[in-house]
Amino acid sequence: MDPVFTIVEGALGLGREARDLETLQMVLRAGAVYVLVVLMVRVSKKRFLGQATAFDMLLVIMLGSIASRAVTGNAPFGPALAAVATLLALHWIFSFVAMRFHAFGSLIKGEPRTIIRDGRVDEGALRREHMSLRDLEEDLRAEGLVSPETVAEARLERNGRLTVVGKPDITT
Repeated sequence: MDPVFTIVEGALGLGREARDLETLQMVLRAGAVYVLVVLMVRVSKKRFLGQATAFDMLLVIMLGSIASRAVTGNAPFGPALAAVATLLALHWIFSFVAMRFHAFGSLIKGEPRTIIRDGRVDEGALRREHMSLRDLEEDLRAEGLVSPETVAEARLERNGRLTVVGKPDITT
């Protein structure tokens, strides 16, 4: 057996049961998983940790779950990191296809929905998005707007954020 692999195997406690891992091995596993996942994320799409859609958030949750198992020893180290790499690769492929085919992008990421147009609230759109009028008013206040009447258009974007365009101020 390769002496380097033997050292790594001992340091990370590879092949040991989770209950048999020592504190230093867990610390070293955490460091190794962090470095390897950072490298994998850097190779993949940068945007998924920014203003994420549900599609992106699902990846973040799954990555955290699988990577934590590699750290704690509840899953074999190598296969857990291979699963993380697989998820990142699938996410990259889906994002690539979604970028080129609008219908696929809409299927996995959703579509924005217009909530206000020309100062009028679309009550049906609010209901479909499970959004109350109070939720809408809160989002408008966060944008510095007092009421829907002051809004030219407001859309609930694919990432769940409300983007608002105010009506132009027509004072002379």
